[in-house]
Amino acid sequence: MTSPVRPLAVGSFTAPNNLWLAPMAGVTDGPFRALCLRGGAGVACAEMVSAHALHYANPRSLRMLRVDEREKPVSMQIFGSDEQTIAEAARAAEERGADIVDINAGCPVKKINKAGAGCVLMKDPVHLGHLVAAAVKAVKVPVTLKTRIALKRGVILGDEIAHIAESEGASAVVIHGRAAEDMHSGEPNLDAVAKVCARVKIPVIGNGGICNGKTAQAFFDVGCAGVMIGRAAVGNPFIFRDIAQELAGQVPAPLDNRRRVEIYLALIEENIARYGEKIGVGRSKKTAGYWLRDFPNAAEVRGRFVRLETLADIRALFASITF
Repeated sequence: MTSPVRPLAVGSFTAPNNLWLAPMAGVTDGPFRALCLRGGAGVACAEMVSAHALHYANPRSLRMLRVDEREKPVSMQIFGSDEQTIAEAARAAEERGADIVDINAGCPVKKINKAGAGCVLMKDPVHLGHLVAAAVKAVKVPVTLKTRIALKRGVILGDEIAHIAESEGASAVVIHGRAAEDMHSGEPNLDAVAKVCARVKIPVIGNGGICNGKTAQAFFDVGCAGVMIGRAAVGNPFIFRDIAQELAGQVPAPLDNRRRVEIYLALIEENIARYGEKIGVGRSKKTAGYWLRDFPNAAEVRGRFVRLETLADIRALFASITF
């Protein structure tokens, strides 16, 4: 059987492969994107940036658009609720090196939804289509839409939204196989994903619960042209390589605990170099549970780690770990 892993054309851009890193707020910053690309990701998707904040030239939001060559190919994700700021944000992302601009219409976080963005955009597919059209008109790079199969379980919207996005010029749709009310729990509804794939001619990239070759293959089997891996990549940035090997009938070498901690320390050092020690250490603590696990006293090490403030102390702690 031929492996489904292959280059993926999205509009005018062709990604090296169709195993992509999903955008995750507070996680998929530049250092982590570069790490996952080294681990075999075809495209690294950046954490979402507020179009409204970019309209007002918010310094932090502008910094989130920073990208260097190690982080490419990169898809920059924006979120918002009106056409003007979405268009402005798309142009800002393109100007700073985005290979793809992605619009978020799937985030279930209340703070985002109260601003009229994220998954609540699914309530008005016509308006969502106008946002897609505004971004498409504003940039030359491909525009994609990331959404979900539904807001509520059993009320499937994903196929209609994908159709509208395609008609407004989107080059691909990323579909999360769970309803917004399910957040990130439960099995993905692959029948609903299949409906999306059957409704449009543009590539559909499946997302939701993909953690190995078997779960990736399930999305390919229902018609997805690619898959997007999120939380399973945190703590194992080589999961893309592993999945590619599994789908080719090979057995990937597991990432041992010592190597995982070494990679984590290098990532912390990258974060500190980019953001400064205080912010870099603080950002690194958010994902400690994914990296510091599966060895004796891992919980104790995590407890000590989250109280540390300096790189020197972190290096000392990690050097003391017994594997």
